[in-house]
Amino acid sequence: MIREIIHDPIFLQQKSREATPEDLPVAADLQDTLCACMDRCAGMAANMIGEKIRIIAFCNGPLIAVMMNPKIISKSGEYFAEEGCLSLSGVRKTRRYRKITVAWQDMEMKHRMNKLEGFAAQIVQHEIDHCDGILI
Repeated sequence: MIREIIHDPIFLQQKSREATPEDLPVAADLQDTLCACMDRCAGMAANMIGEKIRIIAFCNGPLIAVMMNPKIISKSGEYFAEEGCLSLSGVRKTRRYRKITVAWQDMEMKHRMNKLEGFAAQIVQHEIDHCDGILI
């Protein structure tokens, strides 16, 4: 189900709780909502659709990847980027890393780990910031 995008910075600055198997419908809604917004958005966190749960979705090539409880394990190659956000107006400067290793659970709640770099790494960092209540 496509959900409305939240724009309230006070809500968005609250930390998200860990995702559980009961939150899989929220993950599906997040995936649907990102699919509907792909013309102007490359990633979303669950708080952007009104759910303070550690779930992110992002465009990974032609597919939409969903991560439950994502956590950055390592990072390297610090740089500064200008980013926008569907929940906020304007563009802001923020610190990012070119390469990250991220651990998460998939939609079957199986533990996964992968190395990302470039734009995919930047998107995942932005969405994990959302989970932590950090706005750019």
